Amino acid sequence: MKSITKKRTKAFVIDLAISSALTAGVEYLLRKKVKNEVVHALITPTIVMWTLEYAQLRQSGQTIGYRKMGLTLVNEDGSAPTSCQIIKRMGYRDTVSTFDYLKSRETFENQAGAVLPHDCFSGTVVREM
Repeated sequence: MKSITKKRTKAFVIDLAISSALTAGVEYLLRKKVKNEVVHALITPTIVMWTLEYAQLRQSGQTIGYRKMGLTLVNEDGSAPTSCQIIKRMGYRDTVSTFDYLKSRETFENQAGAVLPHDCFSGTVVREM
């Protein structure tokens, strides 16, 4: 695994831990109002993670995990990513990208890990600072 891919993986784990802690708090508050387990198992964690990621990437191009690992998300031309790009990236990563990985693992090591399939789809690049 390439260096930047390792950093991206570690950054994702950090962001997942933060999101999970926040999700636990949100679920505690929603437990009394919403009795449907599907909401607590699927919808709440997804909404919390996407909201946190979107807000952080839109504001600074970095999530907390990216900042700790010294990474930043930028447009292919080096500018800040747009709202549309961030949403496309998250949606593709959490749906179609899984099938891309199962189909051909080699594409996940494109350009030393800086551009994964969801980055290609959204026109973004992860760079080291």
